Amino acid sequence: MAAMSDAEPHLLVVDDDARLRDLLRRYLTDSGFRVTGASNAREARAQLESFTFDLVVLDVMMPGESGLDLTRALRAENVAANPVPVLLLTAMAEPGDRVNGLEQGADDFLAKPFEPRELVLRIRNILQRRPAAEEHAAPPDIRFGEYRFAPARAELMRGDELVRLTAAETALLSSLAQHAPQAVSREELSQSAQFSGNVRNVDVQMTRLRRKVERDPRNPRYLQTVRGTGYALRPD
Repeated sequence: MAAMSDAEPHLLVVDDDARLRDLLRRYLTDSGFRVTGASNAREARAQLESFTFDLVVLDVMMPGESGLDLTRALRAENVAANPVPVLLLTAMAEPGDRVNGLEQGADDFLAKPFEPRELVLRIRNILQRRPAAEEHAAPPDIRFGEYRFAPARAELMRGDELVRLTAAETALLSSLAQHAPQAVSREELSQSAQFSGNVRNVDVQMTRLRRKVERDPRNPRYLQTVRGTGYALRPD
């Protein structure tokens, strides 16, 4: 299936079945989406606090807080805002189950087992119904530890204090924030005007940036090296 032509929509896939979650991640990535995973409602909440997602693919039957409970809570917390769409996945296929899911605020409902192509089509249909104005919204702030990076303003804050960054450090952090939490190759990062295609310059600036934001720059928690690929910004 061809990838989407616009900027890749960011999906949050929440399912306690690690095997299914990995299969969905790979299939949806191949179908043109950026995918972040979570194994339960607690992890999903943490991801939703760190990123803005275009859609949540949410399993209903999970230990602890169920998908229905999480959907209801998300809708209650975002009454005034334009909430992220939710597509529920469940092994329960009775009509009453579907109605219940929609009553809790879900945008669509897909019974397991399902055809992956149908999932992709349903996701695309939901995204196409979203207001066009959202496509031009400013990129969200990204929080990691005691820091908050605002891509729209290229500002890094530590609490209420502005962290001074050089142009090269800002370019590096902006590129990583754009793709977080996925890894970005050193070659791709080096294409910024600040690095002039020099991969070594990327490594030097990463070392300097870590000194400003990591408690232990030699064992970074947030600005991680991904062996064989490059670097990644990994929020909490």
